[in-house]
Amino acid sequence: MRLSPSRIAAAAACVLLTACTGQTIKPTQGKSDAPAGKATSIRWLIEEPEDAAALKALKEHVATFEKQSGIKVETTTLPFDTMRTVLQTQLRSGQGPDVFNWGSGPSFGGALIEAGLVADISDAYKKYGWKIYDFAKERVTVNGKVYGIPGEMETIGLFYNKAVFTKLGIQEPKSLDDLRAAADKVRASGMVPLAVGDKEGWEGGHLLSMALSSDIGSEGVESMFRGEKSWSSPEVVSAFGLWKDFNDKGLLPKSPTSVDYDTSTSLYFSGKAAMIPTGSWLVGEIDDNAKFESGYIPFPAPGGPGIFTGGLGSGPFVSATTKKKDAALQFLNFLASEDHGRWTVENLHTIPAQPIKTEGLKVSKLFAQVLQDTAKFSEGGDFGHNIDVMVSDAVNKAMYDGMQGVMTGQRTPEAAAAAMEKAAKK
Repeated sequence: MRLSPSRIAAAAACVLLTACTGQTIKPTQGKSDAPAGKATSIRWLIEEPEDAAALKALKEHVATFEKQSGIKVETTTLPFDTMRTVLQTQLRSGQGPDVFNWGSGPSFGGALIEAGLVADISDAYKKYGWKIYDFAKERVTVNGKVYGIPGEMETIGLFYNKAVFTKLGIQEPKSLDDLRAAADKVRASGMVPLAVGDKEGWEGGHLLSMALSSDIGSEGVESMFRGEKSWSSPEVVSAFGLWKDFNDKGLLPKSPTSVDYDTSTSLYFSGKAAMIPTGSWLVGEIDDNAKFESGYIPFPAPGGPGIFTGGLGSGPFVSATTKKKDAALQFLNFLASEDHGRWTVENLHTIPAQPIKTEGLKVSKLFAQVLQDTAKFSEGGDFGHNIDVMVSDAVNKAMYDGMQGVMTGQRTPEAAAAAMEKAAKK
């Protein structure tokens, strides 16, 4: 389902770190006080969607599983900020959900796995034959055991208003210089060039990720994850400096650290801003709210068109303490099915981390393009990394604070990059 990374990208340490209680728990391996397969109900916890209609449609879709299986699914939701606070506590208490959706990366689901809060479902992969892309499956694999189903595939790039570009005589940017020139033309016309908000902090992580990935490629970013290259390197300083420069030149909304994500998207939907750097999860809202045709491209690089930043959203995991593991796995089999994948594409505008047949799918022209672009991810094309799902909470905090400090002029790009490196060494 479309669980915006705008909510996934800001997880706090209490959810992610064993240090919240100082201990781990031992999985129950699905031991139940009821006969295997006889559980009549399970609880599924997901982040509260921004669109109430999407939740209603999802529940109606899940009802098909309930009818076929005889298993009742109690779908519960929490706002992200609440979920990140209470999820680990619920899982440790044994009173948590049987199945829950959470980020697929090592800093999200991976941390809960290390804390012993997630059930090993390796046998279920063999039993049901789930056809998950290998690169995605790796994100939920720890020490050779598989613990979840990866969430939807996503890209981060640059949406632009085609009508505005045509009116102003702007060609699709093929380099960073092209983007600067386009933004200057837009600003001269009286519009906001780039609808950027960084009030909530996580947005800055995406801004840094897309600029850095396009500049040095996936391997360059991975070298920083591995500690082979410093976060205080000139490339990171340059990526921070790029957004400082854009802000100083009036290419962003006034005081972007006071602009939240919803306000930035509204600027784009309303036609007041010509471009918005964000993720493919926004396609559905663009289709519903914008009265103009949009293009979608990678964030440009200094010497060329750049690459999309790619990643995975939240996906389902099974609690290590559930007493209804068999029923939970039957539900995961439903969520991993191609039929469910096709349904999510058409109804929730998300892209499953598995092969699906696209013939006959009813999607917009923009989403069809995103599907094609994302397919390249699974075929081995170069995609950058969304930094915040791959690093520690301490590095994320340094990154979020650093971008906000750069935007407000309270911190230099050099200081922001140095703070990330210092956090990485802790």
